Amino acid sequence: MTLIRITDRLTKFLMVFGAIWAFVLCFFILADIICRALNMPISGTKEIVANSVVMIVFMQVGFAVRSQSMLRADFLVIMMPASVQKVLLVFGLLLGAAFFFLLLKAGITPALRSFANGEFDGEGALRVPVWPARFAILLGGGLAGINYLLLSLIAAFGLRVERMDL
Repeated sequence: MTLIRITDRLTKFLMVFGAIWAFVLCFFILADIICRALNMPISGTKEIVANSVVMIVFMQVGFAVRSQSMLRADFLVIMMPASVQKVLLVFGLLLGAAFFFLLLKAGITPALRSFANGEFDGEGALRVPVWPARFAILLGGGLAGINYLLLSLIAAFGLRVERMDL
């Protein structure tokens, strides 16, 4: 249960941080729009927004998994017996964990390489480092994988754990 509490706290922190970041990013985009109307665009807006969107998504994916609000189509599953539903639920959760753990495994080398080589996005006046987005993918993907794995164990063994909400 301690692991669940730790992942829940980290998941909520990243979700809130991502939401605040998205809120601030809206004002940054608005400022760029106003400045473009005045013929003084903010340089690097495209690069900042592109990297920020990736980071925001992966900061919030762990919460979406843990709060069981990821999209799923269960219209066929609900017509099956309860025992089959449970097996398919656990299997689907394990597939989700496998997907995010494979994403984590595939992303380690590019993240380390981008950090070591000082990889940047953009040309000219503002160059945005790429490594924070790559490490956000690792952190968010790893946390989503852990949350899927925890949910699969909870479903498989019928453990009583409260659903994570805001």
